[in-house]
Amino acid sequence: MSFRAACIQNSATPDVAHDIAVLARLIRDAAAQGAGFVATPEYCAGLDTRDGLLYPVAPEEKDHPVLPAMAALASELGIWLLIGSIGVRAADGRINNRSYMLKPDGGIAARYDKIHMFDVDLGPGKVYRESATIAPGDTAVIAPCAEGRIGLSICYDLRFAALYRAYAQAGAEMLATPAAFTRMTGEAHWHVLQRARAIENGAYVIAPCQYGTLTDGSQCYGHSLIVDPWGRVLADGGTEEGIILAEIDLAMVAQTRSRIPSLHHDRPFALG
Repeated sequence: MSFRAACIQNSATPDVAHDIAVLARLIRDAAAQGAGFVATPEYCAGLDTRDGLLYPVAPEEKDHPVLPAMAALASELGIWLLIGSIGVRAADGRINNRSYMLKPDGGIAARYDKIHMFDVDLGPGKVYRESATIAPGDTAVIAPCAEGRIGLSICYDLRFAALYRAYAQAGAEMLATPAAFTRMTGEAHWHVLQRARAIENGAYVIAPCQYGTLTDGSQCYGHSLIVDPWGRVLADGGTEEGIILAEIDLAMVAQTRSRIPSLHHDRPFALG
């Protein structure tokens, strides 16, 4: 019940072909080092940002260039591959921020549309309105992944602990939190939130994150993480392009949850 997982850390651009080439090189490197599951960041390919708004390359799913490229890689390398997210054209003309879990044969095992929108005001020049161009999802998704199950989420979802509680109580042993976390919020909250989600739920957290500067000057934090169910950071991607790897032992999930069985200890309460 163990396998090697990897996070890709790249810096997306408006040039989707360039980004696909970078991702392919890094994914191949991860697979060559024994990864059976590889995860990429949020908006991992084809991202433009202007004035706090997101404009990812976003054709309809059937026409999206990232999907066949990543599916071919998953099939060639025989790996589970999480596309952390890409933009996909929604029926109302807006865009879904969508994750895809790809099977080792290249087929789509699961889709997840980001639920919580990053609409925040961090100060002068740092106002973000994701909902202005992105349509939120409304369905939580547990996907198959290697030998276990993984709850899917994207970036700002990380701040909503109830989502991950629901995943763990429904049997997910791993939690995916791909992101393009801002440097400002990342320095303050990234490690704390990832470790908290792991500890609260006795689950592995797989957290690939973009690094570097986006087209509007916004900076991404990097520091892709893999955290074990006890809250220990197994790998940290730092602030440059690359990959991180760690062994995932799903027996440790069961062991941790038996030691501290808090998933079974929720009690109703009144707010006085």
